[in-house]
Amino acid sequence: MWRTIRIGFLLFVLAIAAWSTFYDRLSTTDWDEPLYIGIFPINPEGAGSSDAYIERLTQEDFADIATFINEEANRHGIAIPNAARVVLFPEVQEKPPVLAPGSGALSNLWWSLKMRLYARRNARPPRRAPPQVRIFVQYHDPSFSRSVPHSVGLQKGLVGVVHAFATDAMSSANNVVIAHEIMHTLGATDKYDPATLAPLYPGGYAEPDKDPRYPQDFAEIMAGRYPVDARTFEMPESLDEVLVGDETAREIRWIDP
Repeated sequence: MWRTIRIGFLLFVLAIAAWSTFYDRLSTTDWDEPLYIGIFPINPEGAGSSDAYIERLTQEDFADIATFINEEANRHGIAIPNAARVVLFPEVQEKPPVLAPGSGALSNLWWSLKMRLYARRNARPPRRAPPQVRIFVQYHDPSFSRSVPHSVGLQKGLVGVVHAFATDAMSSANNVVIAHEIMHTLGATDKYDPATLAPLYPGGYAEPDKDPRYPQDFAEIMAGRYPVDARTFEMPESLDEVLVGDETAREIRWIDP
C-alpha cells in the first residue's frame, strides 16, 4: 500500500512539473510582452576579491545582454521594442546544488528538481516581483583558478547557473556566457561539437550563407565561437561580436519553424 502511495505521489509531482514546464515554455516564448530576467550573483569561494567585485556590480553591467536580446529579436521580426528586461538582484548566499560530471539520467533528473527548488528559495527577494528566468552567476576569483566549471541553462524551471570570473577584464565575456545560458532556458540547443568545440555548420554559423564562408565576422550565440577558417575558431570578446542564427531563432519561437 505504502509503495503504491509513494509511486502515486511521485507521479503527481512529475505531472505538476510537466505542466509547469509546458506553461513556462508557452508564457516565456510567446513574445507579446518583455521577458523578465533576473541576475543573482554568488561568491562561490568566499573570496574577498569576489565580494568586492560583486559589490561593484550595477544594473549597467548587464545592459548589453538586454540590448543584444532586444536587437536580435527585432532583427528576427519580433514586434515589441523591448523583448527582454534584465535586472540585477542582491547577492545570494546559498550555493546551487552541484551536478557531478558524468552523472546518469536519474541523477540529472534529481539535480534538475533540486535546482528548481533552489531557485524558488533564492529568487524571491522581499517586495520585488520574482523574475521569469533566474540566472545564478557564480563569480570566481581568477587567482584561485584559471578555469571554471561548465555553465548550464535549464528550460525546465527557467533557471541557469553561470560560472564567471570576478574581474572587470572579463565582464563582457562573462555576459556572452550569461546570454548563452538564457537562450538555453528558452529552448535553444548547443550548436558546437562537444568533442572539439567547433561550431557546427550551418546552425552554428552566424552567417552560413556568407561568401566566402571564412572568416565569419560573428559568433552564433549557441556555438560560442566564430570560425576564422575551417580549422580555427575564436571566442567572442563581447556580445557586439555575436548574433542569433535562424536555427536558434526558430527554437525560441522568434521565427516560424
